[in-house]
Amino acid sequence: MFMGGDIMHRTFSTLVGSAAFGLALMGAALADPVDDTLVVEAPAGEITFITSTPAPDHLKDTMDTIYSGWLYRETETRDLQRDDFDNPGMVFVDRGLDSWNKAQGAKGESCAGCHNGPESMKGLRAVTPRVDAETGKLMTVENYVNECVTDRMGLEAWGMTGDKMKDMLSVISMQSRGEVMNVAIDGAAAPFWEAGKALYYTRTGQLEMSCANCHEDNQGLYIRADHLSQGQTNGFPVYRLKDAGLLSVQQRFVGCVRDTRAETYKPNSDEFKSLELYVASRGNGLSVEGVSVRH
Repeated sequence: MFMGGDIMHRTFSTLVGSAAFGLALMGAALADPVDDTLVVEAPAGEITFITSTPAPDHLKDTMDTIYSGWLYRETETRDLQRDDFDNPGMVFVDRGLDSWNKAQGAKGESCAGCHNGPESMKGLRAVTPRVDAETGKLMTVENYVNECVTDRMGLEAWGMTGDKMKDMLSVISMQSRGEVMNVAIDGAAAPFWEAGKALYYTRTGQLEMSCANCHEDNQGLYIRADHLSQGQTNGFPVYRLKDAGLLSVQQRFVGCVRDTRAETYKPNSDEFKSLELYVASRGNGLSVEGVSVRH
């Protein structure tokens, strides 16, 4: 069969990329998640987290147990998360708290002026993304923040992966720390969840890889000195040592898609919001870790 030059080149690149990934797996070593318990020394006292639990019903045919990414990290990295004074992500929580209290709206509005303390956000992180009952839109924590920023503060929307947004995301997420992830996947959420599931299993890019290829088929393997977790989102936002900074869920999605050598969707796109809902549902039953630490 005749192939044009461009098609032949792309096909060859795909084959080479897939072969390289296959060779990497051949040389990979299997390692189970560690047997450890996450207890965080927080200013208000100890918090014990659920880092492994039976898989939710929709995953029963795929896996028996779900694990937080914390259990796949090295001892030194896990230890950073045990104490808020050692956790480098707490710097961003402090900045988020300053932003919460700051009069920054067009008429001097602040988050505290409407919501009082950030503890008013308790529980939100554990149930998002979720469908708004009034608009029918799928909402992430960032969407709720920007709704306040634009509608109540009269400001331009904050960038989805900008520092202001991630600082606020961190302080809001901390209010649900220790609570169990429980995003809804039925009712109005069902079509979004199905769209996210389809994207999770769709192979993309020159490497022809899907989310499931790494985080389901090969979770537990060491590939290029990195231990593949199940890709749970209960720990986000994450302080990633590799990047020396805070990452949101959808910011990490961008990195994963690019790793397959594919054109990526943008944060806050319908695709990534649905994917976030689906991936979050895979972790239903794990504790929200607030600002976690990962490699």
